[in-house]
Amino acid sequence: MILIPLVLIVVISAVDMLAPPEVHLGPLLVAAPAITASFAGPRTTLAVGAAAVVAQGFVAAVRTTIVDLNHSVQIAALVLISLLVAFFARLRERHERQLRQLRSVAEATQAVVQRPLPARMGPLRIASVYLAAEAEAQIGGDLYAAVRTRHGSRFLVGDVRGKGLEAIGEASLALGAFRTAAYRQVDLPRLIAHLEKAVFGDPDGPDPPEIGADSSDSVDAESFITAVVLDIPDVEPVIHLVDCGHPPPLLLRDGRVVPLESRQPAPPLGLMGLGPAEAQVESFAFREGDLVLLYTDGVIEARNSSGNFYPLTERLGFGPSDDPRALLRSLCQDLLAHAGGSLGDDAAMVAIRRETAGASDG
Repeated sequence: MILIPLVLIVVISAVDMLAPPEVHLGPLLVAAPAITASFAGPRTTLAVGAAAVVAQGFVAAVRTTIVDLNHSVQIAALVLISLLVAFFARLRERHERQLRQLRSVAEATQAVVQRPLPARMGPLRIASVYLAAEAEAQIGGDLYAAVRTRHGSRFLVGDVRGKGLEAIGEASLALGAFRTAAYRQVDLPRLIAHLEKAVFGDPDGPDPPEIGADSSDSVDAESFITAVVLDIPDVEPVIHLVDCGHPPPLLLRDGRVVPLESRQPAPPLGLMGLGPAEAQVESFAFREGDLVLLYTDGVIEARNSSGNFYPLTERLGFGPSDDPRALLRSLCQDLLAHAGGSLGDDAAMVAIRRETAGASDG
C-alpha cells in the first residue's frame, strides 16, 4: 500500500510543474502522509512526508525558486502537517496494541470462564453457541455449563442482568459455583440455594431467608441472574428442572415444539428471598430421539426491521432434530438474518438430544 502515496507524490508533482503559473497543486501533497498514517506507523509516515517535502522543493526550484514566498509557505505547512499525522499514527499504533492485548485477555477469559461443552455426555449429544452483541466481544453476561455425574448430566443456562465487567464477574461466580456443587450431586433445590449464596451472598453464611422474612438487606433488586438448571439421568427418560425466572426450555419431539413451562418457577438468583424457601423441581418426559433447546432472552428478543421479535418456537420446528450442531447452525443463520446481521443483546443456545437409552461415556 505504500506505493499509493508515493505514486500520488509523483503524479501531483508532475502535474504541478506542467500547470500554468497561476495554478499551484503543491498543497495536495499533504494527502500522501495523511493516507500513509491510516495504515502505517509514524516512521513510515515521516518518510513519506519527507518525500513530499523534497518533491515540493523540486517543484519550487523548477517553477520559480525554493525561497519563493508561496512555495516556502507550502513547504512549511507540509512539514507541520507531516509531523502532526505522524503523531496521530503513533497514537493509532498504541491504541491498536491495547486492543490486541484486550482481545487476548478476553480470549483467555473465555477459555477459563465459558468452557466449550463436550459433544457427548452419556446418552446425550450436545451443541452450544454464544453470539456476542458486540463485534469484538468474546464473553458477556450470558452463561452455560454442563457437569457429568455418576448417574447423569446436569446443565445450567443463565443470563446476568446488565453488561460489562460486573456481569462477567457474576457469570464467572455462577459457573464456578455450579460446577463445584453439581459435581457433588447435591439435589437441585440445594444446588440453587448454593448458587444464590455463592454469587450474591456469603457461601458460608446463613441459608436464604424464609417466606415473609425481611430480605431488604440481602436482596439487591439491581442485580440478578435468570437461570434454568436441568438434571438428565442416563437411564430414566426424564428431565428434572428448576426454572429461576428464565425463558422455558423448548422440547422438540416428532416435529412438534413444546415449552417446558414450570408451574411454580422460582425467582431469579439474587432475588430468591422474594420467593419460596426452596425451589420447586419439575419433571418432564425426555425420551430417545427427543431434543431440548436451552437459550437466553437475547434469542427471543432479537427484533427485525419491523420491530418483530424472533419467533424461536416456530423456527425451531423447521430445524433438523437429529443433529444438535446442525440445528444450532441453522438457528444462528436464521436469527442473524432476522436481526439484520447484528444482535441487540448477547445470545446463547444449548441443544441436547437423547440418543440410545442407557448409553454411557464412563
